[in-house]
Amino acid sequence: MYVTIRDRPADGIGPTAGKVSATVLLLGTVSLLTDVSSEMVASVLPLYLTATVGLSPVAYGFLDGVYQGVSAFLRIAGGYAGDRGGQPKWVAVVGYGASAISRIAMLAATGFAAITAVVTADRLGKGLRTAPRDALIAEASDPAMLGRAFGVHRALDTIGAALGPLVAFALLWSVPGSYDSIFVVSFAFAVVGVAVLVLFVPNLRTTAPSTRTGLRRVLREVGGRRLRRPLIAAGVLGLLTVGDGFLYLALQERDDVAAVYFPLLYVGTNIAYLALAVPMGRLADRFGRARVLVAGHGALLACYLLGALPSGGPGLTLAVLLLLGVFYAATDGVLPALVSPLVPAETRGSGIAAAQTVVVLARFASSLTFGVLWAVRGPAVSLLLFAALLAVAIPVAAWLLRGAEASR
Repeated sequence: MYVTIRDRPADGIGPTAGKVSATVLLLGTVSLLTDVSSEMVASVLPLYLTATVGLSPVAYGFLDGVYQGVSAFLRIAGGYAGDRGGQPKWVAVVGYGASAISRIAMLAATGFAAITAVVTADRLGKGLRTAPRDALIAEASDPAMLGRAFGVHRALDTIGAALGPLVAFALLWSVPGSYDSIFVVSFAFAVVGVAVLVLFVPNLRTTAPSTRTGLRRVLREVGGRRLRRPLIAAGVLGLLTVGDGFLYLALQERDDVAAVYFPLLYVGTNIAYLALAVPMGRLADRFGRARVLVAGHGALLACYLLGALPSGGPGLTLAVLLLLGVFYAATDGVLPALVSPLVPAETRGSGIAAAQTVVVLARFASSLTFGVLWAVRGPAVSLLLFAALLAVAIPVAAWLLRGAEASR
């Protein structure tokens, strides 16, 4: 991957056309380190909770829903705080710091309630930091290259997401069952990520010092005509997005994957995501972000169908991981790139946060629903049902997003 680092103008804020800024690369480095940390824990969490702690599918569905959705409670607040003060960097610092502390807190969390509290703290930190970070990316980037800028950031982020499970796998391979060592090393990576953010990422202002972004204006922009249809489309698709952990548990149950190899399932998805994040961003800039977003959910539909087959094998498992990587590459960075130009710069963080909040709340509901379905009907039937509903939702979302980019 080749990225041109552009020189910033004298004021340190304005973007230069056609280049990916050094600020984006620094934020990508922060995300890389943080994702090594978070994915070390996330890659062992489904098996740890079901096989070691002994949670039922319904209980795991609740925790996965918390993992997916609780960040929604602070996403709007994080976006608004960054917009209100015009300095989103420091809001992001608080969020990254909270997630770092939660890593070491996993050492003392043994029961369901304690684990839920720690996971909640981690996800609240993620909710607080995501929109301010994405607002910094948008502020530092050429508007015509937003898809590429977010793609580069997500690619760096995904390098960390691929390395995290590998580190967890190495620790489990060396000392089977050594979950405590995973939590300690995870904490160390998170602390380094916070240090890079504090020391090296510039404190870009997203509004003039004299500008105060009032809550009434934020609500008007977020609830306005330009964002309404994209938010509805994101919610509809999010309701039918099954968490990665459930897909991996379905593959593990069907193909009898050994516990020590379970983290490698995450690696396969993240490698595919890494390879495709920047190309998908470029495709989105060239052919339309809404089109790429909808097409990505077609890849997710294929994941469900392959995961529901009665017999698998290495080939089918790799196909599921590849398609899941395609899904994330086509949606994760493309959604904020789609939403960002639809709102003024003064409320950009809040607009991005609104879209992300809709998605995580919808996925929270999806995880709870899928956990209950799994307990009642099993993984295969549950995946087929979600696949059927997603097949209906995809054209509905395409219709809702029609003309969204033209409204810029």
